Amino acid sequence: MNDDDNLDMGGPESGRAWLGPKASEGESVMRSPAAKGLSLRAVLPNAITAAALCSGLTGIRFAIEGDWERTLFAIILAGMLDGIDGRIARLLKAQSRFGAELDSLADSLSFGMAPALVLFLWSLQDLPRFGWLAALGFAICCALRLARFNAQIDVDEQPHKSAGFLTGIPAPVAAGLAFLPLYLWLASGLEFFREPLLVAAWTVTIAVLMISNLATLSWNSIRPGRDFRIAAIAITGLAFAALLTEPWWTLALICVIYLLLMPLGYIRYGRIKRARIAAATPMRKPTALEELGLLPPSSRDQ
Repeated sequence: MNDDDNLDMGGPESGRAWLGPKASEGESVMRSPAAKGLSLRAVLPNAITAAALCSGLTGIRFAIEGDWERTLFAIILAGMLDGIDGRIARLLKAQSRFGAELDSLADSLSFGMAPALVLFLWSLQDLPRFGWLAALGFAICCALRLARFNAQIDVDEQPHKSAGFLTGIPAPVAAGLAFLPLYLWLASGLEFFREPLLVAAWTVTIAVLMISNLATLSWNSIRPGRDFRIAAIAITGLAFAALLTEPWWTLALICVIYLLLMPLGYIRYGRIKRARIAAATPMRKPTALEELGLLPPSSRDQ
C-alpha cells in the first residue's frame, strides 16, 4: 500500500471496528450485529500484505546464504505485492485502519530492515563501525518516514498530497534505489560498485531523501498526454521484456530515470505552490490616482 493510498476512516457510525491508534485499550469496539466472522473480502488485502512481509524477510535469509539474486527477487516481489494490496482493498471496499497499520509494519521490515541487513552483509560489513551505522540509519529513516505518514493520516492540511505529490521518497522506492550499487555489481561484475565507502555514502543519501520534505512524483501526478499514451504502453511492455532478459541493467536504468525525474517533481510542485499563494493573496483595490492612470499600479508596492 503506497503512501498516497486513501484510507476508509469509518468510525462507529459506519459499523466498522476502529482498530487504529485512536482506540484505547478500554474503548468499546462496535461491530455489525450481522457480522459473525471475517469475510474473504476483508481478509484478502491483509493476506497480500502478510505475503509481502514474508517475501521481504525471506530476502534476508537468501542474503545470509550469499544468494544475492534471489535476495533481490524476494524484496522486489515484496514491493510488487505492496503495490497492489491497497488497490485491491479499495477495489473490494475493504479498507481499514488495521490494514494500514499492518501495511506500515510490513513496509518497515521489508523495505527498511531487510535492505539495511542485505547491504550490510553484501558490502557494509567491511566497515565494521560506519557501515553498521549507515545500515542502521537507513532502517531508522524508513521507520520514521512511515511513522510520519501514519501521524498525518488524520491531518486535513497536506499540501503535497492534495497536489498529487508525495513527501520524500516512498519506502519501497527507497529500497529499490538503495540496491543500485548491487544491481550494477551483478550486471557488470566490477568490484568498484561493492566498495564499502561508496555503498555507505549511497545508503545514507537515500535514507535522508526518505525523510526529507522534498515533493516527489506519485502515480497521480504522472499524467501523460493523449498523444503519448500509446507510446507509454509500448515503453512499459518493452521494460517488462528488458526485465526478463537483462534484469540488473534494466533495474539500474529505472533507478537512474527516477533520480532524473526528481527535479521535475520539485519544479512542478513549486509552480503549484506559487499558484496557490497567488490565489490566496487578496487583490488590492487600485487607488484613485491609479484608476486615472496618473500613478503606475506597481509604484505603490515598491
